[in-house]
Amino acid sequence: MLKIGCHLSSSKGYLAMGKEAVKIGANTFQFFTRNPRGGNAKAIDEQDVRDFLEFTKDHGISQILAHAPYTLNGCSADPGLREFAANTMADDMIRMEYTPGNCYNFHPGSHVKQGVEAGVDYIAAMLNQILKPEQNTTVLLETMSGKGSEVGRCFEELRQILDRVELESHMGVCLDTCHVWDGGYDIVNHLDEVLTEFDRIIGLKRLKAIHINDSQNPLGAHKDRHAKIGEGHIGLEALVRVINHPELKGLPFYLETPNDLDGYAREIKMLRDAYKG
Repeated sequence: MLKIGCHLSSSKGYLAMGKEAVKIGANTFQFFTRNPRGGNAKAIDEQDVRDFLEFTKDHGISQILAHAPYTLNGCSADPGLREFAANTMADDMIRMEYTPGNCYNFHPGSHVKQGVEAGVDYIAAMLNQILKPEQNTTVLLETMSGKGSEVGRCFEELRQILDRVELESHMGVCLDTCHVWDGGYDIVNHLDEVLTEFDRIIGLKRLKAIHINDSQNPLGAHKDRHAKIGEGHIGLEALVRVINHPELKGLPFYLETPNDLDGYAREIKMLRDAYKG
């Protein structure tokens, strides 16, 4: 069965997200751990979490994906912003243990003229400070489009971070189809070759989740503008090949397209109908 969902608002709690997911035909979902443009997080409602976990058993929801706020930049040139990022992620790791066994995704950050090497060192140092042997959450580095001074614009940069993380068993990667396309990886005409390169550099065993998005931009634009499925430069046919690729089957797919819930429901149905599992 295709494991697919979309990004849902966490403002009403876990159980509400679970019910919304079922309503639109999803069996997983992604959510922000806190305000995506700020630093505050709502207190965990333990009863809501218990109700949600029971709900997931009855409705087949699994492998939910938490997303760190966009303000998190562990390789900023500003020591205060790096401290904010570390404190935010450390708090999120505690919160994630209420729903154990899931993944937490974050954008590696922007080095802001310090250079990739400095950025990689800062990100790995933050992860080494935060990750604990006993945690039940896998932290994912997201593939980035390469706009500005983003770290993670190519597979090699993600590998450099992973090589410096001491608790590597707690790490993985989330591949964003829009981002890798914008970053210059031709998943439309050379999907097999892109996945072979990913496996050679990072290892497909580290791939834990996929953001399934179309792109408003042509190949290699180094921007980050998601499009609805089938309405961008990647196109429906190529994205259907992604969800049906034998190396990717079994992974969870998360839509981050510019949609409301009805739009997500249509895209989920579209991709389910095209799935050959």
